[in-house]
Amino acid sequence: MSGIGRLRAAVVSVLLLTATVFCVATARAMPPLEIYGNLPGLEMAAISPSGNHVAILGRVGTDRKVLLLDQGSKLIRHVSVGDIKIRGLYWAGDEMLLIERSNTTVLGPSFTANKAELTGMMVLPVMGDRVWQIFEKHDSITGGIRGFYGLNQRNGKWFGYFGGITLDRALGSMSGRVLQSTDPVLYEVDLQTRDVKKIAARIDDQMNWRTWLVDQDGNMAAALDYFSARGTWILRNGNRDEIASGTHPLGGIGLIGFGSSSDTVIYSVPDTERGADRWFEVPITGGGAKEILSDIASAYRIIDPQTRSLIGYQVEGDRPSYHFFDPHRQKVANAVLKAFPGVSVHLMDWNDVFDRLIVKTEGVGDPVTWWIVDVKTGKANILGTSHPMTGDDVGPMKMIQYKAGDGLDIAAVLTLPPGAAARNLPVVVLPHGGPASRDYPGFDWWAQAFASRGYAVLQPNFRGSTGYGADFERAGDGQWGRAMQTDISDGLAYLVQQGIADPKRACIMGASYGGYAALAGVTLQQGLYRCAVSVAGVSDVAKMARTELEESRQNRAIRRALKQELGSGRDLSAVSPIRHAERADAPVLLVHGKDDTVVLYDQSNDMGDALRRAGKPVEMVTLDGEDHWLSKSETRLAMLKAALAFVEKHNPPGPVPTR
Repeated sequence: MSGIGRLRAAVVSVLLLTATVFCVATARAMPPLEIYGNLPGLEMAAISPSGNHVAILGRVGTDRKVLLLDQGSKLIRHVSVGDIKIRGLYWAGDEMLLIERSNTTVLGPSFTANKAELTGMMVLPVMGDRVWQIFEKHDSITGGIRGFYGLNQRNGKWFGYFGGITLDRALGSMSGRVLQSTDPVLYEVDLQTRDVKKIAARIDDQMNWRTWLVDQDGNMAAALDYFSARGTWILRNGNRDEIASGTHPLGGIGLIGFGSSSDTVIYSVPDTERGADRWFEVPITGGGAKEILSDIASAYRIIDPQTRSLIGYQVEGDRPSYHFFDPHRQKVANAVLKAFPGVSVHLMDWNDVFDRLIVKTEGVGDPVTWWIVDVKTGKANILGTSHPMTGDDVGPMKMIQYKAGDGLDIAAVLTLPPGAAARNLPVVVLPHGGPASRDYPGFDWWAQAFASRGYAVLQPNFRGSTGYGADFERAGDGQWGRAMQTDISDGLAYLVQQGIADPKRACIMGASYGGYAALAGVTLQQGLYRCAVSVAGVSDVAKMARTELEESRQNRAIRRALKQELGSGRDLSAVSPIRHAERADAPVLLVHGKDDTVVLYDQSNDMGDALRRAGKPVEMVTLDGEDHWLSKSETRLAMLKAALAFVEKHNPPGPVPTR
C-alpha cells in the first residue's frame, strides 16, 4: 500500500481517539463554560521547513506556552507566554521560531486615534538563547513591525524582512530624533547578529500606502503604491520601472507574490462586478499583464514561504478544498481531505517537500482536532484538540437554506443542542461581524456554548456576506438596518415554520456588525426577540463613519468605501439604534473591551446612556484590557458568562416564560 493509501486507513482508525497532549476529555452532560470561553487548548501550530520540528501554542495545565517538539514529539524547549496576544508562528529553518504578537498601545496627542493595535515579532532560538524582539537594538525604529515580508536563507544564515517606522534626525541636532512619518521603511534583519539593513524607502505620505515583494537574494523585487486621493495605483520593479498601473477608487489592490518563477509578479485588483479579486501576472521586466485564474472563486491564495511564489489557492465553499499547481501536492491534498470524511479539513502548514503536514479538522462530533500527517509512513497522529470534550458533546451543525422576504436565497449555519430533538427549541440568533464575512459549518465557540445549554443557534449569511458572489455582496450596499436586518429575522421565521424554533423564545446576539444587528433587532424591529446581547457593537452608524474618516485623516478611499457600504445621501440616523432607544422592546446587554481600536468603547457606553434615559432595561459589562477580537482568556470567558446568564434570565431554555 502506498504512503497516501496507508494515510487514509490510519486516519480513519485514530479518529476515534479523544485524548490530547494537553488534557483528557471526560464525558459530561454539560461541559463547563471554560471549555468554550477560554482561549483554545491548542491555538495554532507550525512545522519547520525540514519537517523535523513542530511549534505549538496552547495550554499545559493552566499555563499558556509555546512548545517546540522534534519529529518524535519530544519536547525541545518551551516558553510561557501568559496572555500575550500571539497572531502567528513562523519557522526560520530548524534554528529559530518567529512569534508574531500584537498589543494595544496608547498613542500621543499628535495622532488622530487614541489607541492602536501595534504588531511586534519575537524570535525564539531553539537552543537556549533568550527570546528577543525584532528591532530591539535600534532606537531609531519604533512601534514594533509594520508588515512581515518573509524569510530568506543565504550562506547558512537566516534573514527576515520587516517594515519599521523610522525616526528622523531632528533639524540642527546630531543625536536627537523625531517622528516625521508613520509610513514604514523596509529592512532586512540578520536573525543571527540582529543587525538591520535598509533595503527600500517609505512612501512618505500618510494618505497613501506602499507594500513590497522581496526576492530570495534579499532585494526589493517589486513595490506597489496606492494613491488614495486619485484612486490610482502603480506597480514598479526593483529598478523603479513601472510595470503595471491602474485606477480603483476603493483601493484593495494586492501584491500577491511571484509567479511560477521570479521572472513574473502576480497582483490582484478587486472586481466590483464579480465580487472577487481578479489576478494578473506581469513580467518583472515589464510587458503586458495577463489575467490568470479568471474562472476561480478562491477563498485565499497559497504562497510558498520560501520562494514567495503562488503555488495554489483554497476554493471558496462551505467546506475548504484546495487546488495546487504541482501534481504531487495536489495528490497529497486530495488524499488528506478524503482521509477525514464528514468534517472540514484545513491544511494549516507543511514542510518544504510536502510530506509532513499540520491539519486541523472540525465539524459534527469533532471539537477541533489538530494532526500531524506523515505521508511517507501513512500515519496521522493527534497533536491536540482546541476544546477538551468528547465528540458527543459537540452540537451538530449544518448549512440550511431559506428565502428572504424579497425571494433572495439565504444560507445559514444551524447548530443544535447535542442529543436534543430539533423541535420547538429556544433559539439564539447569532449574526456574524464584518459585515463582509460569512459563517461556515465548523466549531464556533459562541454557538457551541449556547447549544450546550439547550439553545438552537442560527448564524445567517445575510446579503452583504462574502462567499456567494458579487451580486449577493453588493445587495448589502446601503442595507444596514434594512434588508440585511430582515434577512436575519427571516431566518428565525423559517426555523419557526419548520417547527425547530419556538417563536416566543428567541434572543439575538452578535459582535461588531453582529452587535449592531442585535441592537437593531430590538430597536429598528419589534416583537421578535426576548433580549439582545451586543458585544463591541455599533450603535451610532454616523458616528462610526465620522470616526473612521477622522482616524484616517479623511482618506478619500475610505470615504468612498463608506459611501458605497452605508449608502449615498441616506439619513444614517434612521438606521442607528442609539437614535431609537425609546423603541427598545426587550432588555439589552452591552459588552465592550476598553482597548477596542475597531469599534470604539463609546459606541456601547453611549448606547447604554441612551437606553437608561429612555427608561429601558440595560446592563453594561466593561472588559478592561480587552480588544475588539476578545484575545484574552479571562475577558473572553467573562463575556461568555455574562451573555449566557443574561440570555438564560430573559429567555430560559426550560418552560415558555411569560413576556
